[in-house]
Amino acid sequence: MDCGVMRTRSLGTAAEGLKDQYADGIAAKVWEVFIGDKKQRKQNYRDFLVSLLREKGCRRILDVACGTGVDSAMLLEEGFDVISVDASDKMLKYALETRWERRKEKPFDNWIIEEANWLTLPQDISHLMGDGFDAVICLGNSFAHMLDSYGDQREQRQALSNFESCVKPGGLLLIDHRNYDYTIKTGQTPSQCIYYNSPHTQKISTSVIYTNGVPSLITLEYRISLNGYKVVGNNEGVSEFRLSYHPHELKVFTQLLDDAFHHSAKHTIYGDFKSLHEIDNPGFYIHVMEKNSSS
Repeated sequence: MDCGVMRTRSLGTAAEGLKDQYADGIAAKVWEVFIGDKKQRKQNYRDFLVSLLREKGCRRILDVACGTGVDSAMLLEEGFDVISVDASDKMLKYALETRWERRKEKPFDNWIIEEANWLTLPQDISHLMGDGFDAVICLGNSFAHMLDSYGDQREQRQALSNFESCVKPGGLLLIDHRNYDYTIKTGQTPSQCIYYNSPHTQKISTSVIYTNGVPSLITLEYRISLNGYKVVGNNEGVSEFRLSYHPHELKVFTQLLDDAFHHSAKHTIYGDFKSLHEIDNPGFYIHVMEKNSSS
């Protein structure tokens, strides 16, 4: 999650990027520190997610961007059956450690964690699919890390289509992105995340990169205090790293989701877990796609 995924080198295709960006293991470790205490998930986020899933009768959940497993663990604690996947084995290492540490708790002993890529997701988890999942979640601005390799968003469309295929009829897809409309307009990004209370962020510098007059990439330069944590290769107590994102504008991303669900899903959008009419400039947009029960 972002809130996301660290990019430590230039990437080729989106598939390669999702696979290789944690190859040295250091970025994943810093990310684990950055998130901090897993109990620091903001209560309004926990309440929003858990209440929505229960209201819709969801029990079997697929977390397609589990990272170090923070959200998956939270849902396990709330009594959901969770299958967690990520493209980074370095990130999954921390989820696997959590499963081992809490193995005496039945939900964690039964927790399925596997490596999978969004572009081949149905094939990667075919043995786990059954008749689909009650809900698929892709939260923490994770999807924005899939960059537009070909200039036509074909990989992003393929990934969203794969997510849709994993949702059972009547089920949900929950997916979010930062308010890039605001970032493009102002050149600024809020330093606080709606998902957790991290004490480590010192500063975020924002750059908007344009191609042929169109915003094509957002980069955030993070300065993170390690607060006494030891990270191999870092003796300064501070980590600086860059996150790169595809700048999903609300109107365009809404269209991408509607296309992926063949314009037959109920599409509800929240801003920072509130109805859009309640907030002017949310930090995040959360999309809830409710798949047609006859699909």
